[in-house]
Amino acid sequence: MSWIILFSAGGMEILFALSLKYNEGFTRLWPSVATCVTGASSFYLLMTALKSVPVGTAYAVWTGMGAIGVAIFGILLLNEPADWRRLLSICLVVAGIAGLKLTGGQ
Repeated sequence: MSWIILFSAGGMEILFALSLKYNEGFTRLWPSVATCVTGASSFYLLMTALKSVPVGTAYAVWTGMGAIGVAIFGILLLNEPADWRRLLSICLVVAGIAGLKLTGGQ
């Protein structure tokens, strides 16, 4: 169950980071509300997962999911570059997260 909570925290982190793009310095109401809600949800879920997942592993998964998710959504939705170096870097982050889960996760 802790891993489901941790992955949910990572999903909220992705939504949080994406909402930052649209709130324009907290000048737009609904994107700003989304930023606050998803940010708070992400932290709460991470804190909950930390009760049974090692902190180093949990934090790496959480930040990695955020980085990977935002990079992929940036490519798909925001017309950011998708060259081979960027895609390789995303794959390396995925490999690192999988390695942490296999070697140190519960």
